[in-house]
Amino acid sequence: MTTITQTTSQVTTGAAAPSSAEKASMDYDAFLQLFIAQMKNQDPMNPNDPTQSLAQLASFSNVEQSIKLNEKLDRLIAVSDTTLASAIIGRQMSNLDDSISGVVVSVENGPAGLSAILDSGATLLLSDGYRLTGHE
Repeated sequence: MTTITQTTSQVTTGAAAPSSAEKASMDYDAFLQLFIAQMKNQDPMNPNDPTQSLAQLASFSNVEQSIKLNEKLDRLIAVSDTTLASAIIGRQMSNLDDSISGVVVSVENGPAGLSAILDSGATLLLSDGYRLTGHE
């Protein structure tokens, strides 16, 4: 039997934790509210520099876009890991010095990254380097 396993560690506090995009959205909304309040309450005799205000707005927008981009990259990496896992199951694999070898029977995605579980019972951490030989 071949399996693909992914382990994650999560701490729950009774309520669902918002994602980083949701946090960024909440922070962005709070920023906009403060920004508008600052504009409304500025001293008419000594107004804020509009160039500086727009630079702050642009910087905050860039941070929000970076967070969204990172989330998309995380999803892309997860799909890539799953594709790799399904491609190596049933293949002969060894580490680079051939001290660990066997046929991959399952793949786990844990805190250290992807690990191949071999028919010999050994575990091979893929980030340490590996050699694939043969086909199913």
